[in-house]
Amino acid sequence: MSQPNIIIFITDDQGYGDLSCMGNTDFATPHIDGLAASGARFTNWYSNSPVCSPSRAALLTGRYPGHAGVRSILAGHRTATGLPQQTPTLATALKACGYRTALFGKWHLGLAEGSRPTDHGFDETFGFMAGCVDYYSHIFYWGMNTGWPGHNPTHDLWHNNRETWEHNGRYLTELITEKAVAYVRDAAAQPQPFFTYVAYNAPHYPMHAPQEYMRRFAHLPWDRQVMAAMISAVDDGVGAIVAELEAQGIRDNTLIFFMSDNGPSRESRNWLDGRPDPYYGGSCAQLKGHKFSLFEGGIRVPGLMSWPASIPSGQVIDAPMAAMDIFPTFVRAAGGEVGAYAVDGIDLMPVIAAGAPLPERDLFWEMDGQTAMRRGPWKLVLEGQLVEQEPPADPVWLSHLAQDGGERTNLSRQQAQLTEELSAAARTWRTALERRWETEWLPHHAGLTGKVA
Repeated sequence: MSQPNIIIFITDDQGYGDLSCMGNTDFATPHIDGLAASGARFTNWYSNSPVCSPSRAALLTGRYPGHAGVRSILAGHRTATGLPQQTPTLATALKACGYRTALFGKWHLGLAEGSRPTDHGFDETFGFMAGCVDYYSHIFYWGMNTGWPGHNPTHDLWHNNRETWEHNGRYLTELITEKAVAYVRDAAAQPQPFFTYVAYNAPHYPMHAPQEYMRRFAHLPWDRQVMAAMISAVDDGVGAIVAELEAQGIRDNTLIFFMSDNGPSRESRNWLDGRPDPYYGGSCAQLKGHKFSLFEGGIRVPGLMSWPASIPSGQVIDAPMAAMDIFPTFVRAAGGEVGAYAVDGIDLMPVIAAGAPLPERDLFWEMDGQTAMRRGPWKLVLEGQLVEQEPPADPVWLSHLAQDGGERTNLSRQQAQLTEELSAAARTWRTALERRWETEWLPHHAGLTGKVA
């Protein structure tokens, strides 16, 4: 079989429950649901971080964030360092396999020279580089009242590494879709396969949506209305891109993956009206936690994969898998040599395409003072936070996810020996990561100031 075209869709701060194929009932996502029906839907898909930049670093490099060189939310000023240039990305690996590469949407892996998408294997780029922008003016506002130098409002829309203002007033979700559709149309006429990374910033704040989408959900409370509107605009965008694949006759041999970068935000700035109370417009379904937390709601996200030529349709896969697995899975599908790269993820295609069992392994996460791991059905969270900047409710939390997916019952005392074993494994992993970070990556980030969500 010829090399597949590859498209990755990633949304921003979208909760586990905010797709109708994942159980949502107050709005529908028919185009994304169609992708799930045509391939595999994952019920235990994980981001490798509960926040934006490290999550994206893991997806694009196949490594745990701390091994990729990005383990916290990156600043948004134009001198902010980011993903080290020596860290290979999926774009660089696929270019080596003969692919054309493109990014449309959010980068958030650095703005300084050497950290931009064009420094990491992307031939064609259109989008923004900080963590969030106004959807119509494309201006990065976050942090403008903090007093930090370099945090004044900054225009942040770029085409092929050159700033562009010509799209001022255009809703960014629709603009990302338009650029991606045009790229697919052009790429279909070229002899090389293509890799397209479509990184929608919805439904990340500011909560903006065109009136036509808001009218669709006028019956919902405002926080759910705008969430539904923003995700529906993404769903229509996915539908338009898939329709272009079909129109070009290349849908069957296009490998498509969809995920969210982390759980939903409860940050009060989502309200847009100055109120200080937490925002609950995003849904984690029954999961506990949200963005910034290592409980399931912060890291378990919607995930699905479709490749009609190779992946059987109608699958629901419960085995735990993670964003870092995409790099080795897609490089191998493209005919590349995964052994040439240092990765933490594994090739999932034998499981998804052929029904092979998933190899047993531990999965780990870290975020500031929190550390977590999953081994089979067991999930351990050390110093887990449900509310940012507040102390953990319990320093050690053990759950059996097959019996308690919402992590409601702490079994650490009933399972003292297992808790000790998992805690030792988690701390050993964290210690090794910290050692590597201090010697290999911290010098790269020297001088980095401030954070932006």
